[in-house]
Amino acid sequence: MNDNRRTVSDVMTQTVVAISRNAPYKEIVRTLAEWRVSAMPVLEGEGRVIGVVSEADLLPKEEFMDRDPSRPELSPRLDELAKADAGTAEELMSTPAVTVHADASLAEAARVMARRGVKRLPVVDAHGMLTGIVSRGDLLKVYLREDEDIAREIRDDVLAHLFRDRRPPVEARVREGVVTLSGSPADPSLAAVLARLVRAVDGVVNVELRLAEAPDVAPQP
Repeated sequence: MNDNRRTVSDVMTQTVVAISRNAPYKEIVRTLAEWRVSAMPVLEGEGRVIGVVSEADLLPKEEFMDRDPSRPELSPRLDELAKADAGTAEELMSTPAVTVHADASLAEAARVMARRGVKRLPVVDAHGMLTGIVSRGDLLKVYLREDEDIAREIRDDVLAHLFRDRRPPVEARVREGVVTLSGSPADPSLAAVLARLVRAVDGVVNVELRLAEAPDVAPQP
């Protein structure tokens, strides 16, 4: 079966706003505002990602501007208090940077974002060099895929692969990304496999099974 699944490289933005490790606080604020982003990679040398600086990293300076934290709140917030006194990207950034490789699947990128609680990921090559950035919105672009395109892939790659020696006894219809599978496969155990393969096709929102057991055929005398 052909692997037509999209990867991070298919949806990422290649033009990325980034900043050097020595960038001062006000330059970081200006750059975030100018590009209308909430976070950006921090680079070293010719483009190696060493961290990410975000609005959340900048806010402690504002929060602690007119007061010192009380003793009960001091202990769990030492990192934030340190950032309140920070003046450069290197002092402010979250490190190591949470990144993803260009050949990672969209599902992998989504899992990293969910686990680490981030909205975007710098995309790096094998040497840690910045090649792009991928956001939550980029990952959702896969659901803009046309229904007919999804149906064609299911017919040509999934059904043709599972039933390669005969005409597929299953039909796939797609509406708004929801795939309805109907028919009578000879082997009922194929239903779970079929549903899993179809659900893995890019752009599929859900899978509805309307499969019936194939009727027994009496042997000819």
